Amino acid sequence: MRLDDPVVLDLTGVTDKADLMDRCATALALPDWFGRNWDALADCLTDLTEPVTLVVTGWRAYADTRPREWRTAQEVFATAVDERPTRLTVLLALGEGFGGSDEPPAASLG
Repeated sequence: MRLDDPVVLDLTGVTDKADLMDRCATALALPDWFGRNWDALADCLTDLTEPVTLVVTGWRAYADTRPREWRTAQEVFATAVDERPTRLTVLLALGEGFGGSDEPPAASLG
C-alpha cells in the first residue's frame, strides 16, 4: 500500500447518496458514463487502471444521518478492494482531516 499520493474523498457536508456520488465522481475523476448509483460506483472502482489509495475524510456526519447508505457505501468500497487488492486501498480517516503529521491514524476497509 502506498500513501505517497492518496486520493482524498472529503465527505464533509454530504447529506445524501447524490452528494456522495458527486464527490466520488470528482475525487476519482470517474468517466462520463458513471451513472451515480451503487453498481456504477462498484464498476468504476474495479476498473481502475492505476493503483489508488482512497482516503475518506469527513464521513461521520453522513454515517450518522444516513446509516443505511453509509453501510452500502462501505460494502461497495470493501467489495472493490477485495476484487482488486492491488489496485485499490480504502482508508477511513478518524480525525478531522488528512495530510498532516498530527493527524490520527486511518482505519482501513480493506
